[in-house]
Amino acid sequence: MRDYYEILGVDRGCDEAGLKAAFRKLAMEHHPDRNGGCEEAAGRFKELNEAYSILSDPQKRAAYDRFGHAGVNGQGGGNGGAQFHDVHDIFNEVFGDVFGDMFGMRGQRSRGPARGQDLRYDLEISLEQAYAGAEVEIAAATTLTCEPCAGSGAKPGTSPTTCATCGGAGRVRATQGFFSIERACPRCGGSGRMIMDPCEACHGQGQVRRERTLSVRVPSGVDDGARIRLAGEGDSGARGGPRGDLYIFVSVRPHELFERDGLDLLCTVPVPMGVAALGGVVEAPCLLGGEACDGNCKIDIKVPEGAQTGQMIRVKGRGMPSLRSRERGDLVVEVFVETPTRLTPRQKELLAEFCSVCGEHQHPKSANFVGKAKRFWDEVTRTA
Repeated sequence: MRDYYEILGVDRGCDEAGLKAAFRKLAMEHHPDRNGGCEEAAGRFKELNEAYSILSDPQKRAAYDRFGHAGVNGQGGGNGGAQFHDVHDIFNEVFGDVFGDMFGMRGQRSRGPARGQDLRYDLEISLEQAYAGAEVEIAAATTLTCEPCAGSGAKPGTSPTTCATCGGAGRVRATQGFFSIERACPRCGGSGRMIMDPCEACHGQGQVRRERTLSVRVPSGVDDGARIRLAGEGDSGARGGPRGDLYIFVSVRPHELFERDGLDLLCTVPVPMGVAALGGVVEAPCLLGGEACDGNCKIDIKVPEGAQTGQMIRVKGRGMPSLRSRERGDLVVEVFVETPTRLTPRQKELLAEFCSVCGEHQHPKSANFVGKAKRFWDEVTRTA
């Protein structure tokens, strides 16, 4: 799928005015009515409409800049998902102030039911919630159909009247040069109706904005950047149209112990010097099936004899669950050999005795390093 900025021929820092100008120019050039119904022009025009519908909306543009096409999948109308914008509405938005419906778009569209806007909600969850899944309550502000006027916008007991300017058609015609232009009625805004006595609850809008509490089921294994769709939980539609959808964009907070790598969980565990040298068992944290640890979120890790800092120990099946299968990742423990501090005189004495009896066999890396350093110094001495 082509980059939306490339489609419109603009750079990523382009402002709103630049986007509109670029779309206006290209849409005029590729509109099917100006190209004799050419299929190639129609496809190009549809592609331009999809790109502009995303980039002209600040929230959708931010999602696209961060996640690419995955962040707006289904929102542009190009892949069978929710239609965030209608091609006629976008064209009227850009050209309506000048050309009205010169390309054959008729005004009945604005008078009929209109689908409500889709909404976005950013949800931050913990890694534990992503691991086990969770039921989360959110408060989202949406528009609802005004109950007192049932969405008509007129004061209860009254009804909207037919617009005298357009006779209820919602459109008026005018001649501009060689074109006969049909545009939205300036008096009623294209609705064909006038509200003489507006509803006090919604001030004639037919809708009110309210904050609603919704329950969102976060599935087990969800990853940062995932999107959850709540159908019919967006803004209410105009003139009896269906509600839009609510899209939940999930982000997972950084964890103080774990780092996620796909399905694997990475964790650094300090290992006492004696255990690293002799081998042994240390406890490492892990995630369990609950939303929060109950004090038993740990697992025994077998440290091999002679373990070194940076060595990885993999525990199968103790990582993140997969969102779409029964597969589980691994817990990958990175060993960090800890040097003891604040030694007593006796401990220092024993450690010094231990060091005195150790040789190259016990410290092969040190011996190898000393050999390389000696060859380096000899070379420097010969060339000096």
